[in-house]
Amino acid sequence: MSIEKLLQERADNKCEICASTTDLSSYKLPPKEEEDVNNYILACSKCKNQITKQDDLDGDHLRCLNDSMWSEVAAVQVVVWRLLHDIKSEGWSQDLIDMMYLEDLTLAWAKSGLHDPDAPKHLDSNGALLQVGDTVVLIKDLNVKGANFVAKRGTAVRRISLVKDNPEHIEGKVNGQHIVILTQYVKKSNQK
Repeated sequence: MSIEKLLQERADNKCEICASTTDLSSYKLPPKEEEDVNNYILACSKCKNQITKQDDLDGDHLRCLNDSMWSEVAAVQVVVWRLLHDIKSEGWSQDLIDMMYLEDLTLAWAKSGLHDPDAPKHLDSNGALLQVGDTVVLIKDLNVKGANFVAKRGTAVRRISLVKDNPEHIEGKVNGQHIVILTQYVKKSNQK
């Protein structure tokens, strides 16, 4: 059974954040790499855009966190905790954070995805902020050292990871090969 089907079954075909039944898709929580249903949530497009910061955070919409914070699914708890921290300026958000209880491993997972303002920013060739799990497109042909092939311009690299100590490097798979790519040779893509 596919991850999407397992998620739909687990969530009863509803967004695990706001309970919407429209425009649902899976979302893998960074920094998890394993293809395991426990690393995913089922989310509507509005919640997914809030989680990935593609839209400005909507405090009114995110009041749904009051219900979803009680989910028994660790991945949902992680998303709720992160979103509540993102909207700490809302008075009610801190109250919900204070009420939440997360197991130690779940809390560590939640904290690992928080934005560190001192962390180096990985920017693509157009200055767009790159995040773990993004899809990028190569903007020029690249000779891959150690492998006898050229990564062609226009190649999509999905689910990138960031090199923590070097904001000019990202990692991803091209032709099944795990490679390091300079951020100046990629542009962020809207596809996942």
